[in-house]
Amino acid sequence: METMAGTIRSMIDTATPFEESPKLTQFAHGGGCGCKIAPGLLREILARAPQGLVPPELMVGTETADDAAVYRLNATQALVATTDFFTPIVDDPYDFGRIAATNALSDIYAMGGTPILALALVGMPIAKLAPEVIGRVLEGGASVCREAGIPIAGGHSIDVLEPIYGLVGLGLVHPDRVRRNADAQAGDVLVLGKPLGVGVLSAALKKGQLGGAGYAEMLRHTTQLNRVGAALGQMDGVHAMTDVTGFGLAGHLLEICRGSGLSAQVELASLPLIGSAVQWAREGVATGASGRNWAAYGSDVDWPADAPEWQRTLCTDPQTSGGLLVSCAASAAPAVLQAFQSSGFAQAAVVGRMQASGAGQGSRLAFA
Repeated sequence: METMAGTIRSMIDTATPFEESPKLTQFAHGGGCGCKIAPGLLREILARAPQGLVPPELMVGTETADDAAVYRLNATQALVATTDFFTPIVDDPYDFGRIAATNALSDIYAMGGTPILALALVGMPIAKLAPEVIGRVLEGGASVCREAGIPIAGGHSIDVLEPIYGLVGLGLVHPDRVRRNADAQAGDVLVLGKPLGVGVLSAALKKGQLGGAGYAEMLRHTTQLNRVGAALGQMDGVHAMTDVTGFGLAGHLLEICRGSGLSAQVELASLPLIGSAVQWAREGVATGASGRNWAAYGSDVDWPADAPEWQRTLCTDPQTSGGLLVSCAASAAPAVLQAFQSSGFAQAAVVGRMQASGAGQGSRLAFA
C-alpha cells in the first residue's frame, strides 16, 4: 500500500504532456458493471483456478459466488473483505468516483456488514487526463466514503490505457449475522430494493441520447448507498442477500438459487423499473452485456413466450450499483419493506419467491 497523492504525483511528473482532457467514456470499451467478464466465461476461468488454503476461520470464500469474503476474527466479529472497480460509466469524473465507490461498498452491505475503511484502486491514462480530472475522481469516491462514515486509508495506482477506479472495502459483521447468498429457504419471498434499468440508461448516455433528467435519475440510483443491508442482516427472518450488479437480476438470482439448491419464480408485473429506462428498452436500447448475460445463463431460465423483448432486456440488464435482493420468510417481508422504505428506497417491492426445484431439474429461474 502507498500514499495515493504521492503515487499519482510521481506518475504525472514522469508522463508526457497531456492534451485537454477528453470525455472519460471515450477510453472505455464498456462502462460500470457492464464491463464485467460474462458469467459463463467467468465460471470457466474460476473452474481452472487452483484451490488455495482454506483456514477454518474463513466463513465465506469462493465456493458460493458471494459478494465478499468473510473471515471470523472472534466470537462476536467477522471481517468482511471485498474489492470492486470498473471503467467509466459517465464522463463527469466526480460522478464516476461516486458511482464506483457506492458500488464497491454495496458488497459489504449485501453480506449484512458495516464498512470500517476503504483503500482506493486507481488506474489512469496519465498522458491523457489532467491531474485535476483524476483528482475529481478521487474526490467523488471520498465523498461517498464520508457519507458511509469511513476513511479511505490508502490504496494503489497505475498508469493504464483505460481509466479505472474502485475500492477495496473492509467491514465488520457478527458471525451469526452473515447473510450469504447460499442460505435462502423454500417458501421465502424475494424483495428487490432498487428499480432496474441503469444499464439501459448508460447505453442511452453513451449514444448521446440521454437527457439531463435521465442522467439525474441514473445518478440518483447509482449513488444511493445500500447501507440498509446492515439493518436487514439483523433480522431473524432474512435468510440470504446479494446485490444486483453486472449479471443483472436474473444472473444474481440464479446465484442465490444455485448456492441454496433451490429454484425461484419472479413476477414480471411486480418488478420495480426506472420509468425512462422502460422507454429506452422499448426502443431497443440495451448494453452488449445484457446479451452476453442471456447467452451465459438463458438455458436455466424459463421465459414466457408472450413476454416482450424489452422486459427480458431489463431482467438481464447490468446494474451498476444496483439494489439489494433479499430472500426472507414471508412473515418478515413487511418489516423488510419497511426497512427499505424508511431508508429512502421508495420502489422496493416483493418480486417473487423461492421454491424447491423439480426432480432432476436443478436450480432454475422462472419468470411469469
